[in-house]
Amino acid sequence: MKFTANQIAEILDGEIDGNENAEVYKLSKIEEGEEGSLTFLSNPKYTPHLYSTKATIVIVNKDFVLENKIETTVIKVEDAYASFSKLLEFYNEVKLNKTGIESPSFISDTAKIGENLYLGAFAYISNNVQLGDNVKIYPNVYIGDNVTIGSNTTIFAGAKIYSETVIGKNCSIHSGAIIGADGFGFAPSAEGVFNKIPQIGNVIIEDNVDVGAATTIDRATLGSTIIRKGVKLDNQIQVAHNVEIGKNTVIAAQTGIAGSTKIGENCMIGGQVGIAGHLVIGNNVRIQAKSGVGKKIKDNDIIQGTPAIGYSDYNKSYVYFKKLPELVAQLNSLEKEIKELKDLK
Repeated sequence: MKFTANQIAEILDGEIDGNENAEVYKLSKIEEGEEGSLTFLSNPKYTPHLYSTKATIVIVNKDFVLENKIETTVIKVEDAYASFSKLLEFYNEVKLNKTGIESPSFISDTAKIGENLYLGAFAYISNNVQLGDNVKIYPNVYIGDNVTIGSNTTIFAGAKIYSETVIGKNCSIHSGAIIGADGFGFAPSAEGVFNKIPQIGNVIIEDNVDVGAATTIDRATLGSTIIRKGVKLDNQIQVAHNVEIGKNTVIAAQTGIAGSTKIGENCMIGGQVGIAGHLVIGNNVRIQAKSGVGKKIKDNDIIQGTPAIGYSDYNKSYVYFKKLPELVAQLNSLEKEIKELKDLK
């Protein structure tokens, strides 16, 4: 896909300084720009790269003043960073604007399909599935019985959506994600054998949710595992059965959430956090990376550590952690002096 400086300026409501017919077909960092690429300058420390970049078009702020002559075409906008982000979004929409049904693929006769479906090769749509308008399902996706997927949702290659799952509008489910697998439910018998507890609930994912690659969300034992509106889940996260994650909460990679835990709204959870089961995490909570959470967390808390403690308490304690060898040496020295004093008596 090629775009001219004139087309880009129209999209961004920008002013062109240079060749309005200059064409670009790829994006780049300003220091790695080459002919045919589009880049931007917003951070002043990258200004020297503007005078050496080989990029065909550079987006800059309107108040930027050139100090030397440059070869590249410049588009001046109110906010270069925001404008480049807007272009990325536009580019992504164009790139992912696939339509049609590829072959071979399978759609059950009982499925209800909205308008403008894209269905990639080797995708499987099972019985009684309901798909909204503009749904995109990439190759090798499996959609189980009675699944509902809202309009403008994209399911990327290789994702598996188990039966009874409900996914809202404007969601992205990335490659390798597994939604609705059985929860980890087993009961020990008198003989010490673990017998499986049937997992007959489902998963509900509300609107505007992103689920990262290889993330797994288990179905509930009874009822639903629920991911509320606006939640953003990174790659390789485990969400266990009957968990509920409140709206606009973001969770980084490799976090594990055990069964029946309820996480509030607008939380930020770092990578490799472990959260025990049957807990309540309040609203606006911040959990630092690698923390282990084993108790209820109230609203607005910031915690860190394993087991996690108050963030400020952790930082104070860490000062002593670093000094432990020195403190032990001082204690040993004091003990020796005390012993010597006792011996003198």
